[in-house]
Amino acid sequence: MAQEKPDSVVRLLSCALHRIRTTPPRVIASPATQPRRAAVAIIIRVVPPPNTIPVAADTPLPTLNQFFELDWVKDPLACPEFLLLRRDGAGPSDAVPGRASAFQNFTGDGTWKSSGKAGAHVAFPGGRTEEGDEGGLYTAMRQTWEEIGLDLAERDFLCIGQLDDREITTSLGKRLLMILSPFVFLQLTPNPLPTDPTDGTTIHWVPLATLASAVLPGHIGDKMNAKSRWSSVTVDAASRLTPRRAAILKILVRVLIGSMQFPAILLDLPESDAISGSSTGSPAALQNSRSYPPLTQDKLEKGFTATKPLSGKNRNKSRHQLKLWGLSLGMTLDLMATMIPPTSLPSPAGLNKQPTSQDLHKVALPSLHLPFHPVGGEGMRIDAVAPSLASVFPRFSYPDVNFWIWVFGKRYREVVRGWEASVRDGGSNVRRVNWSGTALNTFYAAVRKALLVVLLLRAVGVLVGLVFAGWWVFA
Repeated sequence: MAQEKPDSVVRLLSCALHRIRTTPPRVIASPATQPRRAAVAIIIRVVPPPNTIPVAADTPLPTLNQFFELDWVKDPLACPEFLLLRRDGAGPSDAVPGRASAFQNFTGDGTWKSSGKAGAHVAFPGGRTEEGDEGGLYTAMRQTWEEIGLDLAERDFLCIGQLDDREITTSLGKRLLMILSPFVFLQLTPNPLPTDPTDGTTIHWVPLATLASAVLPGHIGDKMNAKSRWSSVTVDAASRLTPRRAAILKILVRVLIGSMQFPAILLDLPESDAISGSSTGSPAALQNSRSYPPLTQDKLEKGFTATKPLSGKNRNKSRHQLKLWGLSLGMTLDLMATMIPPTSLPSPAGLNKQPTSQDLHKVALPSLHLPFHPVGGEGMRIDAVAPSLASVFPRFSYPDVNFWIWVFGKRYREVVRGWEASVRDGGSNVRRVNWSGTALNTFYAAVRKALLVVLLLRAVGVLVGLVFAGWWVFA
């Protein structure tokens, strides 16, 4: 049922952070054969309106509950944002979180492969856990400091909690490479903080309203442009399935298999705000201001102004777009999924009776608005149980490849249906069972079988064609 009054992004953010704060994450233990781990930082701030009264530096810091009761946070012009990095000189196959030096071989779908052509991608700050790190939280804070010069250990930030761990595998999920842990941080103060990004790295503060309008249009009242914010990223399948220097084999696989497509969200970045990371405002200029003066201080911090988003004809003026996709999009969708307001289950059996299993299955699971479905997952609620998985599963350019993935995806569909049933029932299996890892493994097992069948059928077709051509010539 549609809500009578749209929710504000600040209210949805409050719902999300309180949910993350009180919900223990699903932690995946590293196997003895692969102890490697990594961590990233998802940093959120609320930009106050331009006319906000400056906050004194010695003002006591609020708790999480008190933060969302502050006047400058509740102001209708307050703009919640989250931090993304744009790294130049890294190919599409590197579009995942972490420093380029630490993640230079990651692919956008959460797998591992050699890097491609130079380009730009957006990701969260983070990197691999090194010897001496006290844990994933320490790794995320250390990597953020090393990469952009932002100290998350300062009093301005509060660690909200951790999202579920996720597995990073080789191409097509053959081998586990590491476990990735995302941590969520909130800036408690309205003061702009100085940053010092490394060369080739640009900081972008992206309004959460941009993502909410794409995946939660029913909650913020913007249903018109939800699909227009979605795009796709095309990746050469040969770069994932063949050795790096096998040029002839790459051409052959490219002809036989085609390419893979991954969903992406378009991020609108006004040209006036797309300042290079090397032109960071000096600390001396920043420390003289304790709040955001109108339209100036925010630009020095390479963020977005606290004005209302552009609409109509002005939407396409003076802007360029970046694509958020792959593993970074998956973690973002997991964050956005926590913003869905909880729904209450009506009890048709009476006030004194608990809802039955049939009642639970009649209620629609709350989910994000995703205009895509993974291959072989049509009709299933993968968008409700794991939106991050729906974003990293590829769709191939050749329809017969997708068909064979569906044919061999019976086990994958059984896993997703079991996961959905566990979520509906609210049992302990939701947190205890590694549903995402099982779904990922079964899906890529179907992909491997499908690719093998497609290659065999292609080979048989070529042989039959050659035999027929030879018979026709010599006959």
